[in-house]
Amino acid sequence: MSPVNPRGPMNPQPPDASGAASPSVAERVRGRLRTGLGLIGPRHGRHALSAEQVDALALPIGDDGVVIGVDAEGQPAVLGLNRPTPYDVVLIGSLWTAQVLALRAAATGARVAVETGRAQAWMQMVHAMGGGQNGLAVHEVGRVPPQGASAGTPVLVVRDCGMRPPRGRVVSGPWQSVVTLLPYLSPVAPRLIRQARLVGVQRISPDEAAELGRAMALPRADVEALPTLPDGVTLWCGDRDRQYVMTQPTDAEIGLLGTPRRMD
Repeated sequence: MSPVNPRGPMNPQPPDASGAASPSVAERVRGRLRTGLGLIGPRHGRHALSAEQVDALALPIGDDGVVIGVDAEGQPAVLGLNRPTPYDVVLIGSLWTAQVLALRAAATGARVAVETGRAQAWMQMVHAMGGGQNGLAVHEVGRVPPQGASAGTPVLVVRDCGMRPPRGRVVSGPWQSVVTLLPYLSPVAPRLIRQARLVGVQRISPDEAAELGRAMALPRADVEALPTLPDGVTLWCGDRDRQYVMTQPTDAEIGLLGTPRRMD
């Protein structure tokens, strides 16, 4: 027969120095679990920094979004299109730039819905991306269905509807950004610019640059630079920032869309 445990369930615990009975192992474990959130893990030394070391701490975290090119210092310029709040962008520029933006947004996992009156200009992209099954679909003007955007499936709507785009049925909302492409500064541009959170401007005429400078309160240097911008360069203007960005296509983008160009 196996020996009997002298501290089995029928045997009381020996008293401690004060005369009270010591708690059992099970009682001690239960008491410690009640003060925590699970089993007691291994003990490690604490990681601590002095106040002097905190200033030297750096984390390699960058902006999240679509890389739209490089800035004047050659650093990546990132456009955050997937947002939990409505976000409207106006691009006064080329179809080429809008298509590169759509391709790169789709590559980040966003679904892209294109509203256009020139569907043939987008068909090559649709075919290259699997016939609309892989994140890009083309719709006639005024025929974009509800997209069902969410944090897991963000949506970019590209409105390529000419100089006077009608008011869209599908508007910006949580996780659904809208980019409106204008080939030139049109009569509806001031209204769209007032509503936009971000405006991109490519090469325009001196008269257009002067008019846009007044509408957006641009510095004189930017007004003078706009008529001379090379193909592929965009002046992006946000709430408080302005930045010139050169969009450099990849080999795959050149094969599909060609080299940067202002005119379509």
